[in-house]
Amino acid sequence: MEWRDAEAEYTDPVIDRTTLPRMFEESAARHENRPAQQYKGGVYDRSLTDAALPAAPSGEFRTLSYAEMRDVVRNLAAGFRDLGVAPDDRVGIFADTRMEWAQCDFGLLAAGAVVTTVYRSSSVSQVEYLLDDPDASGVVVENAELLDRVDAADLDLSFVVVMDRLPADHDARDRDDVYSLAAVHDRGAEAFDRETYESWLDDRDPGDLATLIYTSGTTGQPKGVRLSHWNFRSNVNQCRRRFGPRPDKDVPVIDEASRTVSFLPLAHVFERMAGHFLMFASGATVAYAESPDTLRDDFQAVRPTTGTSVPRVYERIYDAIRSQAEETELKRRIFDWATDVGRTYHETADPGLGLRAKKALADRLVFDKVKEGLGGNVDFLISGGGSLSADLCGLYHGMGLPILEGYGLTETSPVIAVNPPEEPKIGTIGPPVVDEQVTVDPAVVGETFDDADGEVGELLVKGPNVTDGYWNRPEATEDAFTEDVPASNANGKLKADGASGKWFRTGDIVEIRPDGYLEFRERAKGILVLSTGKNVAPGPIEDAFAASDVVDQCMVTGDGQKFVSAIIVPNFEEIRKRATQEGVDLPESREALARDDRVYEWVEEEVDRVNEQFESYEQIKRFRLVPEEFTEENDLLTPTMKKKRRNILDRFADRIDDIYAE
Repeated sequence: MEWRDAEAEYTDPVIDRTTLPRMFEESAARHENRPAQQYKGGVYDRSLTDAALPAAPSGEFRTLSYAEMRDVVRNLAAGFRDLGVAPDDRVGIFADTRMEWAQCDFGLLAAGAVVTTVYRSSSVSQVEYLLDDPDASGVVVENAELLDRVDAADLDLSFVVVMDRLPADHDARDRDDVYSLAAVHDRGAEAFDRETYESWLDDRDPGDLATLIYTSGTTGQPKGVRLSHWNFRSNVNQCRRRFGPRPDKDVPVIDEASRTVSFLPLAHVFERMAGHFLMFASGATVAYAESPDTLRDDFQAVRPTTGTSVPRVYERIYDAIRSQAEETELKRRIFDWATDVGRTYHETADPGLGLRAKKALADRLVFDKVKEGLGGNVDFLISGGGSLSADLCGLYHGMGLPILEGYGLTETSPVIAVNPPEEPKIGTIGPPVVDEQVTVDPAVVGETFDDADGEVGELLVKGPNVTDGYWNRPEATEDAFTEDVPASNANGKLKADGASGKWFRTGDIVEIRPDGYLEFRERAKGILVLSTGKNVAPGPIEDAFAASDVVDQCMVTGDGQKFVSAIIVPNFEEIRKRATQEGVDLPESREALARDDRVYEWVEEEVDRVNEQFESYEQIKRFRLVPEEFTEENDLLTPTMKKKRRNILDRFADRIDDIYAE
């Protein structure tokens, strides 16, 4: 049986039509004695470990079984009810990705609440908007710092729950509206009644609202996306069919033996589904990283089999791998040779004896060490939340660390398409998942993609995972959907089971290839229209620098201008290494480095290399180097590491004006 037919017909106990807390309860019953969560000691001053769980040794991970996690979730649900949380009350979670975030999520959902998420980096004004817009009755915060941020906002909250212990001198210790998470757990443990708890779960319907997740705001004021239990639950089913342990499979799967390290924001839809709901439904183990900066140590301690991340993190991991492998000229040559061999091996359908021997040597000299650095057990990785460079993806596949790129949006819970482990195709975002209808609206596409083999246009989707709209935004909801159009592409044969008969407009330009795989091209609003009338997609140009050793970040611009230009952040560490190797003295400050002629020449060589891949009108004609990295802290990246293009244009307006003034 062809794998697509097999996944469409596949079913198992994970695949069901239930609410999210019921899904967790059923998984916990199947996997009571298996490890559910791993948490690291010495990272947080947790209050919950006093009441319910032993503290983990500093720097080490402690494991929590499904039965233990279930007890915590049940007690938190009862505790939140005892605080006054009623069905459909909106309650925020404002914290880093950690064990307690997951427990509070399931606890609040079991209590009947609608969870609204707030990013850890949110400012006071953002916190105010993200809790006031949904009229939240309460919020769970991480620590005293975030409590102070909530207090600084103009909000009318019934309660605030704090995950960590408050300092002894903090004013909130005497307030009657502030509770420790341990206190909520304890009052829940005292009040918990199994029959009553079951009635809470029975009273919720899969069609009920489960969460509000606010869009990143890169194109305007964030909108609260309404996602029901069934939106998320159906996406779990869809991904289970693609990654679960189907009998026809002879490739790695996601099941109860899987382990993952969670570090992306759980406030974002991607990690919430792929690293949280899907994992716990499958009986997998989720460990929580100390921080993105400690991933190497955390991966080696946990030894994960799979993981989810965004392109920027994979770029950083590759930079670290390359940097370590290029400490000397000999190591650099060996690494370059090995990556060439790995790429060739992956792209060759039937490698001969000579190529297999070279690959075995490349594994021994380079790739085995790379894989051991990530714990030694990774079967595959999943990429979402942005476009991944095909070249970088190919390099990972060549190293024996396949990245399966996927695609989705907050409004689709989020997975629309993802590469299958049995037939990944680099440069694509995979075929749509089961029960997902897709088509394209070609009206937004001009001459930009006239070389495509398939149909190109704005991607339109239907499916059970698609939102029914935005919180209190009827006009935005109406604009997001369009009337029925012929489903003539890829998945026209599949039944749509969405909340609306209309198609959701993704705002993204994709190609539906003849083989049914989707290829991401560009955000519809990201297309640059030059004054010459030519349309240019900046994404592929920026992605072409992903594996560069001298360019760290690039943003292409030129809308309304005669030619394409770019703002480029050099890879300062690699630039200094090259200067040392070539005996070149460079200034100390990054500001001076960005103005140095020799640095400009090195980056220019890389720009020329990239330009060769594109048509003349798509090539970067001029660029400026900037000393400031695009980060979440300086508001140039979203929490999921997407470029905030408007902010970058504003921040470096003088450099861009200088380019076009010449």
